[in-house]
Amino acid sequence: MREVQDIWFRRAKEAGYRARSAFKLIEIDDRRKVLRRGDRVLDVGAAPGSWTQVASSRVGPTGFVCAFDLKVIDPRGLAENVRVMQADLNALTAEAFQGELFNVVISDIGPDTSGDASGDSIRSIALCNALLDRLPMWLKVGGHLVMKVYEGGGYPELLRRTEKLFGAVKGMKPASSRRESVEMFIVGQGYRGGAAEPARPGEAKRRGWGE
Repeated sequence: MREVQDIWFRRAKEAGYRARSAFKLIEIDDRRKVLRRGDRVLDVGAAPGSWTQVASSRVGPTGFVCAFDLKVIDPRGLAENVRVMQADLNALTAEAFQGELFNVVISDIGPDTSGDASGDSIRSIALCNALLDRLPMWLKVGGHLVMKVYEGGGYPELLRRTEKLFGAVKGMKPASSRRESVEMFIVGQGYRGGAAEPARPGEAKRRGWGE
């Protein structure tokens, strides 16, 4: 397993990516075609910036990527079509982007892990639900979503909630994910607009990153 992990680490270093997670988005996009030339992309929980690198390359110079995270994202070496912000998912409003919508929202966001798999999953699903709540402010009708989630008891309900918002929804685990990892990536394509019914009370309490 360590050898397999090192392969992805070496590949990322050779390709100039900031983290091996770049290959997860590459595989997802190769298979689902969520990123197009000229797209406006919002990268949620973007630090250290590997997904931002992939997205900015795939949308090209006529596209645009806005990347934000609670942690500082080093802008050095990123393409000219990238804007970085330090911000909290739960605090951002439509005004942060001057009311302009995005073609694609991508999210590799995750809570600080505690070693409690059930608790980590609950916090991860809460972040995903917070993201779904904000799609009407951020995503264009017909747009696409990619978001990471830690699987757990609330995962099926999160998947069903996403299905109400998109024409097609698929759960994926890229080859570059660690075999023992519980992370999954939900891909939603063809945003219908509007908001789905709220997550069921008690299923995933709303918490910020790292709580």
